[in-house]
Amino acid sequence: MPEGELNSIDFSLPKEPPFNKTILKGKRVKDPKVYLGCAKWGRTEWVGKIYPPKTKEKDFLKHYVQHYNSIELNATHYKVYGEGGIKKWTANAAGKDFKFCPKMYQGITHRGSLNGKQFITNEFFRGIVAFEEFLGPIFVQVSDAFSPKRKDELFGFLKTLPTDLQFFLEVRHPDWFKKDEIREEMFSTLKELNMGAVITDTAGRRDCAHMHLTIPKAFIRYVGNSLHATDYTRCDAWVERMKHWVDKGMEELYFFMHMHDEATSPELTVYLVDKMNKEMGLNLIKPKFVEDSGKLF
Repeated sequence: MPEGELNSIDFSLPKEPPFNKTILKGKRVKDPKVYLGCAKWGRTEWVGKIYPPKTKEKDFLKHYVQHYNSIELNATHYKVYGEGGIKKWTANAAGKDFKFCPKMYQGITHRGSLNGKQFITNEFFRGIVAFEEFLGPIFVQVSDAFSPKRKDELFGFLKTLPTDLQFFLEVRHPDWFKKDEIREEMFSTLKELNMGAVITDTAGRRDCAHMHLTIPKAFIRYVGNSLHATDYTRCDAWVERMKHWVDKGMEELYFFMHMHDEATSPELTVYLVDKMNKEMGLNLIKPKFVEDSGKLF
């Protein structure tokens, strides 16, 4: 997006919805779990930056887990993986408190009706459970064209999902957010099902940064703009909001850094983590740059 347009966007976060007071208990839990990551580990732009020079793509994940403690795993949106492939991934995270947050396969969520997908849904879960202790929330996204006219189909599908796994839903059609009664019905349904609502903070769709919590956990997708000045002020606002949530009793928090140009995601991550650690009393890991330490690799 052109810089002039970015400068004209109101990036301020909405006020805290009263709904959230029904979700958070009011005081900080003893050990809130906070995870931060990106959408992909396979970034060639990071070779020589946070990955050692000449790192091969097959080794990217091995190095990624040294810099982040989670991943919004988009790979599972495009292919159904079996246990073997997933175990190769988790081997890289052995001994770490690391979470993979897989996006549900597009053949379930984006192709035709959500009904009648039991076989492929079961195949998806057969692979996903192989993450074992490394499995974070599962991210269910429906297409931009999926409107509230199909709410019964959506809610019915969500009710069929396993109750022993954690899910977050992302809807993108603008009509989910335009009318209070539609929006509130969606959030109330998610609360009843013990599912979360994905919060997406992106320049073009301010309505998706809705700030509603339906469980005492949050899944935030932040889309930056290649280190534009607003990226930093937006991160500041997010740290303030996340601190408020954690102080009020949030149990788990997932924050995923996106960029249209992912090359600069590590730089903004460092800024964000430094601020989170200072303001929220955390000890999150952050990217370390190759030039920062000759001993690192």
